[in-house]
Amino acid sequence: MKVKTILVSQPEPKVENSPYFELEEKEKVKIDFIPFIHVEGVDSKEVRMQKIDLSKYTAIILTSRNSVDHFFRIAEEMRYKVPDSLKYFCQSEAVAYYLQKYVVYRKRKIYVGKRTFQELSPLIKKYKGETFLLPSSDKLKPDVPETLDELKVNWKQAIFYRTVVSDLSHLRHVFYDILVFFSPSGIQSLFENFPDFKQKDTRIAVFGNSTVKAAEEHGLVVNIQAPTPETPSMTMALQKYIKQVNKK
Repeated sequence: MKVKTILVSQPEPKVENSPYFELEEKEKVKIDFIPFIHVEGVDSKEVRMQKIDLSKYTAIILTSRNSVDHFFRIAEEMRYKVPDSLKYFCQSEAVAYYLQKYVVYRKRKIYVGKRTFQELSPLIKKYKGETFLLPSSDKLKPDVPETLDELKVNWKQAIFYRTVVSDLSHLRHVFYDILVFFSPSGIQSLFENFPDFKQKDTRIAVFGNSTVKAAEEHGLVVNIQAPTPETPSMTMALQKYIKQVNKK
């Protein structure tokens, strides 16, 4: 079956040159963006109940833009003046770049990984003497605590925000040729919103092994998968699939 419509379970990209917009134009398909999950911050009272005293930490590990936003939000709510000496360990360049929203980049000690958490770990290991705080959501990838424990560093996780299932009731009678998922939480949201969901002719595209596993556990057939050596990005995987089925 040909592909005409795609639903991406994430917010719409804010950049004009997003590869999704290029895909839409090149392959003449319609792409909608609707987040299946969203983030809600916890308040400072709940953070205190986790026995978190921000002044006790000399380094912050930031794995996403959300972790950046919510760390500085909690610091403000707690009336904690973030010291200039604080070290920032950012999982990727995108996270480090986003940090500029809150700090003067050149005046801070910022250490940047390439993309994955494992690629950040040598930098963390180099500064084993620091006391690390990991602001995160309630859904933390297991490789993060595993890696930190293996490094034998002094660290603590603090839940500063939660991943919450979005209300998708407005999609009940809407059909898309492809549904695109990036996390197990997105799959969970689909079935929490539509417990009786049947895949039928809908193609399922997933990013990452944990998302594949979640999809299969829910009885879904995965038709499109990324990253692979041939298609490292989701848009590349979608384009390859669309070219195959639409030329028939």
